[in-house]
Amino acid sequence: MFGFSVFLGSDMSQETEDYLIEMTQNGFVGIFTSMHIPEDDQSQYVSRITHLGNLAKEHGLNLMVDISTKGLATLGMDINGDLNKIKEFGITGLRMDYGIPMETIAHVSHQLTVGLNASTLSLNDIAELKKHGAQFSNMEFWHNYYPRVETGLERDDFIKKNVWLKELGGKIISFTPGDKVLRGPLFCGLPTLEEHRFRHPLAAGIDMLTECLVDEVYIGDEQLSIETMNQFKHYQEHQIIQLNSQFYTEDYQELLTDVHTNRMDTARDVVRSQEARFKKLPFINQINTIERFKGAITLDNHLYGRYAGELQIVKNELAADPRVNVMGKVIDKDLDLIKWITAGQKYQFIRKD
Repeated sequence: MFGFSVFLGSDMSQETEDYLIEMTQNGFVGIFTSMHIPEDDQSQYVSRITHLGNLAKEHGLNLMVDISTKGLATLGMDINGDLNKIKEFGITGLRMDYGIPMETIAHVSHQLTVGLNASTLSLNDIAELKKHGAQFSNMEFWHNYYPRVETGLERDDFIKKNVWLKELGGKIISFTPGDKVLRGPLFCGLPTLEEHRFRHPLAAGIDMLTECLVDEVYIGDEQLSIETMNQFKHYQEHQIIQLNSQFYTEDYQELLTDVHTNRMDTARDVVRSQEARFKKLPFINQINTIERFKGAITLDNHLYGRYAGELQIVKNELAADPRVNVMGKVIDKDLDLIKWITAGQKYQFIRKD
């Protein structure tokens, strides 16, 4: 599952509302926001969280709010009392950290979903929560995002932490960067893992879900591009990885279009379409037999005999071969996605001129 972030540093513009609707239409199901960002005018939080909460309710979205006791006081709420007022704002969960007592967190867990700081949570914290009768079935583990370069988490330690969190039960949530509007003041992405900072958002998300024991991934930054939204939509709804691509020739386009599937016996150096050679093949001339760089889209020509029509995406640089035509390339931004075209994975070239 995927979610996205909407921040409260300015009034909700029509552009932000439109973006929220677009993300919902593209399969995103939750919103994350924060009420303790130093650069924000906190006196505006009430009107802004009210607006955002109403939109979340209208579109059936979860709304997780990162809070401090000061932030709740700004909303006129007593976190130790009845939390129905929080629910009236459209808030479905509170990510609680920054000095909030474990006894208070345990109290809230009986009325709302609680997001614990997964990146800093300790055994002592868990023991304290148990002592105060916390409702662990209402708890989720939310990792931090890291605005400053070089401060994101290291992969192996992150996975080790998630192994421990899995033993406790509850969903694990992390962040990947956006690719259109990055959040200031640093504008360097908001990833959980440092290695994801400048990666394609979907590639980072797939990595989190398939390799890192994460259950849900939220976009940390303020906006995704339309192209990337569509890629998320097709991956979630159809399990297809779309690759924006450029082609050098109009020849043999009928062999490149439609959806392809990577063969189950995956090759080291290339992604191989299991459908391509079973199409009705024309005579394939020798054209553009240049060196094969990562992301090159290739088609074997008639010199390859029974392999004529073999369609590949190059994963590792290969020498030129007179039997192999280089028809086009996956654009640089989408190269990260090739790694995730694993055995049996469907993919599709989207022409981008």
